[in-house]
Amino acid sequence: MKSRKPPKVCGLNYLTLVYIPLLLPILKCSALSSSSNNGSGSSSSSGGSQSGSDFDYRMERVRNVLKEVPLIDGHNDLPWNIRKFLKNQLKDFHFGGDLRELAPWSSSAWSHTDLRRLKEGMVSAQFWSAYAPCSSQHLDAVQLTLEQIDLIRRLVLLYPHHMALVTTAAGIEQTHRTGKIASLIGVEGGHAIGTSLSVLRMFYQLGARYLTLTHTCNTPWADCCKVDEPGKYPHIGGLSSFGKLVVKEMNRLGMIVDLSHVSVPTMLDALAASRAPLIFSHSSAHAICNSSRNVPDHVLQRIAINGGLVMVAFYPHFVSCSGQATLHDVVAHINHIREVAGIDHVGIGAGYDGVNLVPKGLEDVSKYPHLFATLLESDKWSEKDIAKLAGNNLIRVFKEVEAVRDQMEMLRVLPIDESIPAEDIMGRSYCRYQGPRT
Repeated sequence: MKSRKPPKVCGLNYLTLVYIPLLLPILKCSALSSSSNNGSGSSSSSGGSQSGSDFDYRMERVRNVLKEVPLIDGHNDLPWNIRKFLKNQLKDFHFGGDLRELAPWSSSAWSHTDLRRLKEGMVSAQFWSAYAPCSSQHLDAVQLTLEQIDLIRRLVLLYPHHMALVTTAAGIEQTHRTGKIASLIGVEGGHAIGTSLSVLRMFYQLGARYLTLTHTCNTPWADCCKVDEPGKYPHIGGLSSFGKLVVKEMNRLGMIVDLSHVSVPTMLDALAASRAPLIFSHSSAHAICNSSRNVPDHVLQRIAINGGLVMVAFYPHFVSCSGQATLHDVVAHINHIREVAGIDHVGIGAGYDGVNLVPKGLEDVSKYPHLFATLLESDKWSEKDIAKLAGNNLIRVFKEVEAVRDQMEMLRVLPIDESIPAEDIMGRSYCRYQGPRT
């Protein structure tokens, strides 16, 4: 018996006409989904094409987080720009204005910071760098650093409704609740102490809360990162005996040890010597960009054990090992450090105003929320994670540094005497570098 074929209508199979109405809603839904994914989404400043409403939603989530948790940046070089451009004369510095429209800032590739953009970027706490160049070592480095500390303090006093000088972890949290920017001081470069623990102690008394053990030059007691480069040789091989005393005295004071700019052996020696967590105030991941300024994975693993923190820098030469980078390149460093060390050990230390190149999408201090919103594109990142990255990790480290100080005070550990080994007194710096200061 032959099967009976369905009749045709206008050349179409009868069953086709029956099923088309059932398929139309599915086809329509598929077309809408394809249009949403491929087409008309607005382009965000983070660099990719994406749905405007989705980006706006993520930005709103970021803003809600940053209202509750202070956004803390580990390193900004504005004070040195004020010295360079204005000879530290603050009467000519209009920090409350838009510096993009005011000379000499408007024509400078090194300018990324003013009060308006800090507020737009929802920055709640900033470590300002008190820096003296390597060329001042064994000369006037101590005086220059004192002048930069004085400049930071005077700048904060000029804007009492917007800024507050802060020296404690609790001070950051309290200032955040008032809506002001907590201003902290970090001394960049161990040569600034003139091989003197007395000077170190006085810097602490004046408000400095971290010391970067070297800049891009060796000190008589610590090797800088430049000795790790091909064809270079260590001066000491890490920290000298006096360098280890510097770390221990910083522990006693409650001063954070900063390892940005130091050599890998110096990193390892400092990690072994310190009782408190350490930070990298503005460094990135060596596995992604093999700059000597970045942190190798085996040190990231040690930082996790130490309880410390790597605050990711934005300078393209540290991010992409080239003169160009994007926000997504910075995201890659953040994700790598998170994967190796853990979410509790990554932060932000952009290095604005100390660089003349910035990533696309992170042009100045107003762009931090865009970075966090981009991270929220991934299911790996929650709002709790963003809170840790933005500021909670640094606050935890700071509190643990203070706790070590309090423990040493209870044990009546006294200030270390000025007993400097002869080889440290006679040491000289062999590392000189000209260029971006980051």
